[in-house]
Amino acid sequence: MNPASNYEELKAIIAVNYPDLSEHLKRIARFSLVHPNDLALGTVASVAKSAEVQPSAVIRFANALGYNGFSEMQRIFRGNLLQRSDNYRERIMQMRSQRADGDKSPVGVLHQLVSDAVGDLEKMEESIVSADIAVAAELIATCPRIFLLAQRRSFPIVSYLGYALSRLELRTHLLDGVGGLLKESLGAISQGDVLIVASFLNYSPEVIDAAAKAHGAGIAVIAITDWPLSPLKNSSRICLEVARDSTRAFRSLVVPMCLAQTLVVQAGYYLAEQKQSTPVKARRPRKKAP
Repeated sequence: MNPASNYEELKAIIAVNYPDLSEHLKRIARFSLVHPNDLALGTVASVAKSAEVQPSAVIRFANALGYNGFSEMQRIFRGNLLQRSDNYRERIMQMRSQRADGDKSPVGVLHQLVSDAVGDLEKMEESIVSADIAVAAELIATCPRIFLLAQRRSFPIVSYLGYALSRLELRTHLLDGVGGLLKESLGAISQGDVLIVASFLNYSPEVIDAAAKAHGAGIAVIAITDWPLSPLKNSSRICLEVARDSTRAFRSLVVPMCLAQTLVVQAGYYLAEQKQSTPVKARRPRKKAP
């Protein structure tokens, strides 16, 4: 196997080979995608300890991906870390220099962002499973309470869901962790409730842990994420994957927002259909006064 020369290629190779890996190597694969910075900065021993495997398994993992050793694989993770460490100004300058048509006007920038978003929407439309949306919408429409959790760039998605679902008169609770009370807020979720989470590379550890604990407690989790090996996949009853190009300087929220709107509309359809199918009780005639 030819080893990957960059992080995007490495993720693709991990996804292709994941089913054939041993359980220990699968554990390292999941860990490497959730905590790529640990792979970039850690040692074989520290990575093995964090992934709860033997150090020799880390070496075997690198060999399974075509590398001669851990250090050779680690260079890919370090390159990814350096690339992601660029501040917004540097990323904008990179985006500016990559314009193939040389148009750096506001209209040109808008055209590029719109074109990227349209392409992503088309990919999602082809890959999303309609049945998953239907099941997720029914869960949302019929559960007693809906809890929503996301961090950083993903937060606007659940914020919108909280607003829109409340307009459908559904009981929603946005978990923002203000005051460091996220753990206490999660403790309010009970059987029958639904937890909706959203997280993309690089995944939020708080969201991953919350989804895993909710799943372990028998709570239905609906995840909006972006990768077949997303750590949210094993913790979710419904996992809605939206493929995204993480090599771009700015990753659009258009696709997950469109998916969130679809869930809201579908839940609204379900509620309307249930209302129409419920028979109206006939009123008893009033007794005439003697």
